[in-house]
Amino acid sequence: MTQRVYLVIMDETYEAGLALRFAARRAVRTGGAVHILALAPPQEFVAFGGVQATIEQEARDRAEVLATTAAGSLASESGLVPMISVRQGDGPQAVRDYLAEHPEISALVLGAASDGSPGPLTTHFTAMAGNLPCVLMIVPGAIDEGRIDEVS
Repeated sequence: MTQRVYLVIMDETYEAGLALRFAARRAVRTGGAVHILALAPPQEFVAFGGVQATIEQEARDRAEVLATTAAGSLASESGLVPMISVRQGDGPQAVRDYLAEHPEISALVLGAASDGSPGPLTTHFTAMAGNLPCVLMIVPGAIDEGRIDEVS
């Protein structure tokens, strides 16, 4: 039996934390693993070479700190040590590229915001769910951690 690998897209939103909790609990229960992908958004401001490089590096550093912090919390709570990746660029394309490079991914786990739009990644990937190379799991942002623990 192959190991189940859950991919979570990490950002600073509450629902991303819920998605990570769900994925971690599923991974522990199934003997699986978690990959955390943090996205550094593309920088729209184009400055002189050195300034632009500094701006892009700062965005990448913020994403890396976010992913590393999430990984530390995951390791302390569940004992899992996730694989961490940071990608810069368009979010949906970066996720599609990651999935193409990692055929071992069993499920893409996303959190949906509880108010308004579910979020750009959730909206994008639900629209193309039929063409994904893995299962798509969406964790509602209005669900509480106790309920996540019950169903994961």
